[in-house]
Amino acid sequence: MGNSFGKLFKITTFGESHGKALGAIVEGCPAGLVLDEEKIRLEMQRRKPGQSKITTQRKEEDEIEILSGVFEGKTTGTPIGIVIQNSDQKSKDYSHIADKFRPSHADYTYFEKYGIRDYRGGGRSSARETAARVAGGAVAKQFLEAKGISVQAFVSQVGDLTLEKSYTELNLDLAEENIVRCPDPEMAEQMISLIDVVRLERDTIGGVVTCVIKNTPPGLGEPVFDRLHAELGKAMLSINAVKGFEYGSGFEGVKMRGSQHNDTFVKEGGQVHTLTNHSGGIQGGISNGEDIYFRVAFKPVATIMQDQESLNEAGETVTVSGKGRHDPCVVPRAVPIVEAMAALVIADYLLIAKTNKLAEI
Repeated sequence: MGNSFGKLFKITTFGESHGKALGAIVEGCPAGLVLDEEKIRLEMQRRKPGQSKITTQRKEEDEIEILSGVFEGKTTGTPIGIVIQNSDQKSKDYSHIADKFRPSHADYTYFEKYGIRDYRGGGRSSARETAARVAGGAVAKQFLEAKGISVQAFVSQVGDLTLEKSYTELNLDLAEENIVRCPDPEMAEQMISLIDVVRLERDTIGGVVTCVIKNTPPGLGEPVFDRLHAELGKAMLSINAVKGFEYGSGFEGVKMRGSQHNDTFVKEGGQVHTLTNHSGGIQGGISNGEDIYFRVAFKPVATIMQDQESLNEAGETVTVSGKGRHDPCVVPRAVPIVEAMAALVIADYLLIAKTNKLAEI
């Protein structure tokens, strides 16, 4: 039913925006991992609503409760169950669209698929579901940290404001120093101002999140259909509001010639490296040991605080009026979601790699 992701390191999420709770079941996490609950809570705080003036004002503490799979601070190898209670639902904010379809929202497609829909905040289609992903991804991040692998994302574009600097020129830790999560302070201020203008105009705006994965060993990924970048693309495109994914040189690479784009191999300190990294750390669908980097495009949020023409379930023309609490721009809160999904992919492929060579088994 599309509620699970991964093969060996696997996550299944459940819950709706206005239900009693959301949660994640993480399977395949090896036993013996020291699991720091405070680190999971920190990731939840980075994603939770109500963080600042440029995010939705819904107030959720997003406190986690680990139900299983952990004993005396270590993973046991059995399924890790995590629950996040909902506490600040305002379902009455959605009663006016009980039979109306919001433009560009999942209202219509969910209704056509199931013949019934939870109109309260979008139910399962709500971005609230990503809270469970961040909880499960936080487990994966700690698994990767134990292997020396880091996953860091940041906002690189809001509307037409684009951070032109390469991630190699930036201190990515600075992304957490401002509410828009852009590591360039000057650009961050411009982005915040733009989002605030859009918010006051009762509208929404899109943006781009860039993610960098460092210290990934070479050899992760499967030939043909399960290429590493294909799985990363699937992971990112499964996130609400995502409209595009590109890795390495991406679409800009088409402007280059092969002689410019090819990454030359060299050996330094007994290790194979490339002089450039247009490949984005992946060649032939398999990691080559260089930084893996990619960009994820998010559309403007569909629910806007303006009147829009639409249809109801009877096919009649109606006016949809936006109400409730919604993000004017999703990208600041999307940063930990992108990191979580990227961590789940890499954790999964690390385990799969153990089955690729007889010496590894």
